[in-house]
Amino acid sequence: MSRFEETVNEAIGEVVLGEAAFRAEQLADHIARLVRDRQGAQRAEVTISARYPEHKPAPVSGVLTQEIYTLHGTAVASAAGTRRLIGVTAQGMTACPCAQQLVAGRARERLGEEGFDDAQVARILEAVPVATHNQRGLGTLHVGCPEGSTTDIAAHTLLAIVEDAMSSEVYELMKRSDEGSVVEKAHRRPRFVEDCVREMIGGVVERLDFLDEDAFVSARQENLETIHQHDVVAERFGLLGELRHELDTAEHAAHHTSMREWLDAAPV
Repeated sequence: MSRFEETVNEAIGEVVLGEAAFRAEQLADHIARLVRDRQGAQRAEVTISARYPEHKPAPVSGVLTQEIYTLHGTAVASAAGTRRLIGVTAQGMTACPCAQQLVAGRARERLGEEGFDDAQVARILEAVPVATHNQRGLGTLHVGCPEGSTTDIAAHTLLAIVEDAMSSEVYELMKRSDEGSVVEKAHRRPRFVEDCVREMIGGVVERLDFLDEDAFVSARQENLETIHQHDVVAERFGLLGELRHELDTAEHAAHHTSMREWLDAAPV
């Protein structure tokens, strides 16, 4: 093991310099196989996390802004095959549903006192977004395919699923018109932290319907609270077949296959 660090560094340099395009899960795969072979090991595991920029226009003004995301790649390599995970982390915002319901309830009372009838109150609350507090959200989504799989999962597809799961995406550069659009969109789509996880799982099932039942999915949402001193986290993981069955039948699975279990199930 005296040359282990040198072996790892050589493998990283060889793969990174030799790759035409940066795909985290492929780099992790190649490095894991090189380290396994050069160390004479039966199993090697590599995890990569890299921050990278994407350009996207603001929703109304079209101002081009550069957003920073995190790309994750994990690979476990053995003589029998390799399992790979691709993942992304993105920021967004969520609007609290419970606070919004409380504000709406008080608005109904005050509008009633001002002489508006129930139908008019309903129209007003439908037309005017109701205030609530918001949180900065951090959504992370991992998808894994078993050894031998040739499935190609694009990071931008995962990013779209994560951002769409929250009340609204966020932008680093915005005009006033963009700010208004983002706030209104978020307040018209109030979501709890667990709602974001459900939306991510549903997005994978809908948009990645080509995946096999034994593919792995992990969705995690962390909301950084504004009116509380604590943050909130929700998470769901399991084989895609397990998740599809739960969505179709509403039957809760007694056991959820974890990322560790899925990676360790790779043949050794």
